[in-house]
Amino acid sequence: MRYSRLFLPTLRQVPSDAEIVSHQLMMRAGMIRKLTSGIYIHLPLGLCIIKKVETIIREEMEKAGAQEILMPAMQPAELWQESGRWDIYGKELLRFKDRHGRPYCLGPTHEEVITDLVRREVRSYRDMPLILYQIQNKFRDEIRPRFGLMRGREFAMKDAYSFDVDEEAAAKSYEKMFDAYNRIFERCGLKFRAVEADTGTIGGSFSHEFMVVAETGEDAIVTCTKCGYAANLEKAEVHPGYARKEEYDGPDAPMTKVSTPNVRTVEEVTQFLSVHPGQLVKTIIFETSSEPVAVLVRGDHEVNAAKVKNILGVDNIELADEDTVLKLTGAPAGFAGPVGLSIKIIADRAVEPMKNMVAGANERDFHLVGTNRGRDFEVSEFADLRLVTSSDRCPRCGMAMELKRGIEVGHVFRLGDKYSKALSSVYVDQDGNERYTIMGCYGIGVWRTVAAAIEQNHDKDGIIFPPPLAPYQVEILPLQIQEGDVIAAAETLYDQLSTQGAEVLLDDRDERAGVKFKDADLIGIPIRVTIGKKSLKNGEVEVRLRSTGRTEMIQREGADRVILDMIRKQLS
Repeated sequence: MRYSRLFLPTLRQVPSDAEIVSHQLMMRAGMIRKLTSGIYIHLPLGLCIIKKVETIIREEMEKAGAQEILMPAMQPAELWQESGRWDIYGKELLRFKDRHGRPYCLGPTHEEVITDLVRREVRSYRDMPLILYQIQNKFRDEIRPRFGLMRGREFAMKDAYSFDVDEEAAAKSYEKMFDAYNRIFERCGLKFRAVEADTGTIGGSFSHEFMVVAETGEDAIVTCTKCGYAANLEKAEVHPGYARKEEYDGPDAPMTKVSTPNVRTVEEVTQFLSVHPGQLVKTIIFETSSEPVAVLVRGDHEVNAAKVKNILGVDNIELADEDTVLKLTGAPAGFAGPVGLSIKIIADRAVEPMKNMVAGANERDFHLVGTNRGRDFEVSEFADLRLVTSSDRCPRCGMAMELKRGIEVGHVFRLGDKYSKALSSVYVDQDGNERYTIMGCYGIGVWRTVAAAIEQNHDKDGIIFPPPLAPYQVEILPLQIQEGDVIAAAETLYDQLSTQGAEVLLDDRDERAGVKFKDADLIGIPIRVTIGKKSLKNGEVEVRLRSTGRTEMIQREGADRVILDMIRKQLS
């Protein structure tokens, strides 16, 4: 491709609404343009990279025995009503009615549609195992679209679905997809970790997220420094031996109400009362799909809403608003406590051994000191309900753990019979009995993968594309475009490399060298070949690797062979 013919509108300035590196660089490098909030147009350079990711995905899906289909984005409400998700999915589901008043949605995911297909077509155990996948745009009405392609209202996803006769067979399909995902992200040239994860709105019994490790990642992940344990912050388990009773030895103190005017936060309360945050218990009120609940955690810990949701077994959970807190506790937020509450109370395990706690008094500007469970209030259940911290030990081996940032690019789920039971997807087994199909689902955020690659691979000058994802493998940059021998050498090398299958961009623009160098660094093509009058006099051209900045002079004669060898090494 010749630069002069390529639609590549680069920008010198960072767009004001671009918050993170990938968004900034994709805009500046002429890869995307915003149509409206959370919706983007993909320009030729950006689309080229997306196609590279899709090719890798298709090749690995085929190796794993998956077959590609294409399902409609427009889905009838009755399928979602049948599965029970029409009412519980939330406001992210883009709903509308056709001209006849029939309700539909634009699919954020396709569990219902694929299960409906299989229940109509798969009748016998002989038809399984079966893995079907698609690459298709999805739609979610994000309350606050942000970060460019990271969190938009329209995005491309590869979603696959497996169907098996039992859990043992389903585990094998899961393992196939897990291994395929590892190969996909390795081939994309990414540094990533597979971590245990919460199943969220998709549901099921077990899942892993594939996280690209990056300082700018929006998700936190926990990894053990010794064993292979890794989990996202929502799923990460607290070591069961964390809270020890001996830390709270001593007699019960009398419960006393103390005045704490305008003192609400943990920091303010502990400072005012001269106590450690570990002596305070926070009371957090949640509204759920069944009933409100109070959750107790230590003052130096943070509640994990995903764990609370799973323990309660509810479909939805959210923090209670100020009006609800006032109604349930009799006090504004910041003064809630467990004493005298008439709603269900559950607590994190670290609260169980605590004695003589500081807690809200359920009265404005007052707290209680010396509160004790059993005498002053009761707890229905203790469980792991908090977020882990950097001081926690590994729940598997007890060694130290690290907190890192990551970007989710893939997620694999063991669904069991969640959807097949809801939609009556059955098959006839060898004995003639009807059984529910056992499912798994497996997603990759295609556009997110591109953005994550940029978040992980950039410098102050621009993008440093991993060679497998780069839109072009080589950029040829002639310095003096008016000089016949310079442009002739550039054209010859361009033809040689293109003829032999290399993906080459020839910067044939009549621009200053500085402009060309800046654009080359910005768009991040792995190999840059600079041709100028001075080097040609010595029969040489300059080759520079974008990833390291290393340059070397090579002979003009045979330069194509040297460069092709460099491409092969980068892709191997």
